[in-house]
Amino acid sequence: MALMRLSRSIVGTREAEAVSRVILEDGYLGMGTEVQAFESELAAFLGIEPSNIACVNSGTAALHLAAQALLKPGDEVLVQSLTFLSSFQAISAASAVPVPCEVLPETCTIDLEDAGKRLTSRTRAIMPVHYASYPGDLDAVHDFARRHDLRVIEDAAHAFGCTYKGRKIGSFGDLICFSFDGIKNITSGEGGAVVTSDPAALARVKDSRLLGVEKDTEKRYARERSWEFDVKHQGYRYHMSNIFAAVGRVQLMRLRTEFGPKRIELAKRYRERLGQNPGLSLFWSDLGPVIPHIQPVRVLGGRRDELRSVLEREKIQTGIHYKPNHLLSYFGGGKVSLPVTERIYQELLTLPLHPGLGSSDVDRVCDIIEQTMKRA
Repeated sequence: MALMRLSRSIVGTREAEAVSRVILEDGYLGMGTEVQAFESELAAFLGIEPSNIACVNSGTAALHLAAQALLKPGDEVLVQSLTFLSSFQAISAASAVPVPCEVLPETCTIDLEDAGKRLTSRTRAIMPVHYASYPGDLDAVHDFARRHDLRVIEDAAHAFGCTYKGRKIGSFGDLICFSFDGIKNITSGEGGAVVTSDPAALARVKDSRLLGVEKDTEKRYARERSWEFDVKHQGYRYHMSNIFAAVGRVQLMRLRTEFGPKRIELAKRYRERLGQNPGLSLFWSDLGPVIPHIQPVRVLGGRRDELRSVLEREKIQTGIHYKPNHLLSYFGGGKVSLPVTERIYQELLTLPLHPGLGSSDVDRVCDIIEQTMKRA
C-alpha cells in the first residue's frame, strides 16, 4: 500500500502553465509585475487596499520584517511557546526577545492570563499564533494589547482564507503575517505576506525585503531598477519572485472552490469519527470560517508514541506540531516552566490532512486509531 502523506503540495498543469508563461513570455524571473498582480489579487480577496500588503519569500521572512518594523533591540514579545520555530526565530532575528507563554488546552492559542503575568517594562508586542488555522479570541487579544499599549503581530501562517466573526483574517488588525509555503492552504512554492494599514510599518517592510533600498518596490513594478538610492536600515533578500507569484495566483483561484471545501470536509469527517473517542481530545475550532491547515489531536493516557508507531507501520505519516520553543537550547532549554504546554506536547499527534486525500483515507486512519485505542 502506498504511503499516506501527512501533508503535500497540490499543484498541477495550471501552475506549470503559469510558471511557463513567466519564463517564456515575461522573461523576468525576479520581483516584478507578477508579484504586483499577486498582491492586488490577494488584496481583493481580503477586501483591503493593494497598498496594504507586501509579498515576501517566506512566512518566516514576513514575521521577521513585521517584527523589525515595530521593535527595537531588547524589546520583548509575548508569544506562545507551542508554535513553529519560525515565530521565535523571527523575533530574535529582529534583536528582540521572545517571551514564551502558555496555551489554552482547548485550542492551543495563547493564554492571555498567563501572558499578563509575563509583562515587563520592556514588553512591546504580542504575537498570537493561529494554531491549526484557529485565531482564538482575537477581540480579547486586541483588548489586551490596548490595555498594555502593545502592538499585535498575528502569526497567521496557518490561517489564510479563514474568517473571524465574518471578517477575513488579514482584513483587520495590526500586522498580519501569512505563509504560502508548499503545504499551506495555498502555496506559491515558497512565500509569505505582511498585511497592515500602518503605512510606516509597511514602507519599512517593502524596503527591507529589497535589501533596505528605499522605494525600490516602485521601480521593480515599473520594470526598472534603482541605481541611485539610499539605505537607512538593515535589509534582506526577502522579496518574492515572479515565478512564485505566478504559482500563488493560480492557487488563490483554487482556494474557494477546491482547497477550502476539501480541507473542511476532511476535518469534519475526523470529528465525526474521533470526537467521542475517550482516548483522544480534539481541539475546538469553527470549521467553515476556519479552513484547517493541519489536523492535530491529543492522545491521552500516555499512548501517543504507541499510536504513532502503529500508524507508521500502516504507512500513514504523522507529525508533532510542535516542540515547545522554551525547551530548545537557544531559547532557554527549559529554564522557564510551562506545565500546560509541556503536558500537551507529550500528547500531540498530527494526522494526515490535505486536499489530495479522500473521505475513505480519513476513515482508514480512524479505523486504525479506534482499533488501537480499544486495546488494553
